[in-house]
Amino acid sequence: MHCHSTISDGVLTPTEVAERAHANGVQLWALTDHDELSGLAQASAAANDLGMKFIPGVEISVTWAQHTVHIVGLGVDENNDLLNAGLTDIRSGRTVRAREMADRFEQIGIPDAYEGALPYAANPSLISRTHFARFLIERGYCDNMQMVFDKYLGDGKPVSVPMHWSTLEQAVSWILAAGGQAVVAHPGRYTYTPVQFDAFFSQFKDLGGAAIEVVTGSHTPDEYAIYAKVARQYGFLASCGSDFHSPKEGKLDLGTVPALPSGLTPIWHDWA
Repeated sequence: MHCHSTISDGVLTPTEVAERAHANGVQLWALTDHDELSGLAQASAAANDLGMKFIPGVEISVTWAQHTVHIVGLGVDENNDLLNAGLTDIRSGRTVRAREMADRFEQIGIPDAYEGALPYAANPSLISRTHFARFLIERGYCDNMQMVFDKYLGDGKPVSVPMHWSTLEQAVSWILAAGGQAVVAHPGRYTYTPVQFDAFFSQFKDLGGAAIEVVTGSHTPDEYAIYAKVARQYGFLASCGSDFHSPKEGKLDLGTVPALPSGLTPIWHDWA
């Protein structure tokens, strides 16, 4: 229910992601590229050829309480005008941010970072921190993704460039307008206080948000239980996903996501 291709910041094409998912035993699959829908037609065709059920998806960047959160839309109509217009607006700011990040890298002694990151971005309009991270690892500045974000690109780090994405209200409304269901992606990654989390989940629910990811490649097993409790408390459906980007990155491969904790209603129950 959550993975990425070369259309955003993955390293495999939508067809290759479908093939890997199928080879790993996946029967129901959603492609959820960041702020972009253009890979869905290819993904759908590949899934159909392989006999997998396919759910068109997207992962929308949101700013809430001065931090970035991600909202996944599942079952969206890729031709919806409101959703497409909103995502186009989000993408327009990425190149400006990438140039500023490159300037900051220059200032701390890492030259030509924009030019170095660009070859990793199959879609230049979606150049992201992940593409800069791959450049830094390839050049030997860091050993892995976690080190890059801990040292340079995480919130508050020297090369972090804050960006105002969509609002939570906008993201959820776009997803609903496109006939989809809104899901909070990997809530364990966000550094909110308990009071802020309560306000966030409550607002998301009031706006029509349907689910949260409980089991993901970004969560520890202990967090599976924490967010299962959150899902029950707020009446959310439960989702899961590897957040797959590359065979060499992340904790979980496609098709290796553990089962949801008991007592939860999966968001895919209407599609399975």
